[in-house]
Amino acid sequence: MVILSNYGWNHFHQENFSAHTNQELSVGRVVSIKGFKYVVLSEQGESEAELSGKLLYGAAPEELPKVGDWVLFKSYDSIAYLIEVLPRMNELSRKTPGRQTSKQLLATNIDFALVIQGLDNDFNLMRLNRYLVQLAVCRITPIVILNKADLVANPEEYRNEVLRLKHDCPIYLCSTRTGLGMEELKNSVLQKHFTYILIGSSGVGKSSLLNMLLNNDTQKTGNTSDSTGKGKHTTTSRELFLLPNGSLMIDTPGMREFGLTAEEGQESEISFPALQEFAAHCRYSDCKHIDETGCGVLEALQSGQLEAYIYESYLKLSKEQRRFEVKAEDKKRLGKQFGKMTKEANAYRKKYKY
Repeated sequence: MVILSNYGWNHFHQENFSAHTNQELSVGRVVSIKGFKYVVLSEQGESEAELSGKLLYGAAPEELPKVGDWVLFKSYDSIAYLIEVLPRMNELSRKTPGRQTSKQLLATNIDFALVIQGLDNDFNLMRLNRYLVQLAVCRITPIVILNKADLVANPEEYRNEVLRLKHDCPIYLCSTRTGLGMEELKNSVLQKHFTYILIGSSGVGKSSLLNMLLNNDTQKTGNTSDSTGKGKHTTTSRELFLLPNGSLMIDTPGMREFGLTAEEGQESEISFPALQEFAAHCRYSDCKHIDETGCGVLEALQSGQLEAYIYESYLKLSKEQRRFEVKAEDKKRLGKQFGKMTKEANAYRKKYKY
């Protein structure tokens, strides 16, 4: 019999389940999604599952089950039918790649995110900052992993660069080739019953890192590309694993795009902590730190206390956040207008039987 608490079941999920009107449904966690096939882990073990008509035809894309979700289901013969998704603690999202303005959910109910950067040709401080900003928006605690530390002469220099961003997160150096830092990750960083997610671009060594944490070769790894010198992308789907130390890990494919989403009223200081100490001296509480009189951030930039590349990153990412928020609000407003027009049209047809 599977013990659900070993897979992240806690008081939050128990309270939501207890409040549900239909206690005859089974509860489980989505551990894998491949196409239209789901794998759900419940007290009875693993079950293959499909969406019920309620979810298939009545739910928006972001409301459909994601890896990490706790779901209610009903079993018929060898197939489980997913009926409902329980409320989520949080959601890891990004803007849908391309020109769309919709939000794509990657996984849910996550305690910590392991943000992987390779210290070969992959290290990019502004890309890392992008990940950390989005994790702040999603209310997920980041842990920075600087992989391939054996490939550089002084890896501490890279740690110091990350520290300049002033995100409140631990930073670890490791190497899946030499084993550097791996025992610390297994024994001190990753905690029993907590859910972690691996994120990073292709070739940073996520699959190799997961294999070492699993003590096997569950995830395929690719050879280094002759053209780029980077590891080839191998993970093609999201999947949740139970590690030998009792922690839970969600693996994700490498992401070429990681567009920001935004919450209404999100304070910039939460996403950009490097600005926080200077923003406290702004004349106006709603200062955007662009061209306002008496802006403490601009004064710090002019005096050299705030580094220019950090401020430029703030301008770029905050603009991206606002653009997403505005377009999402426009889409929401148009949806309401369309809904109102539909109701009026239906009322007209009913009245005049046309």
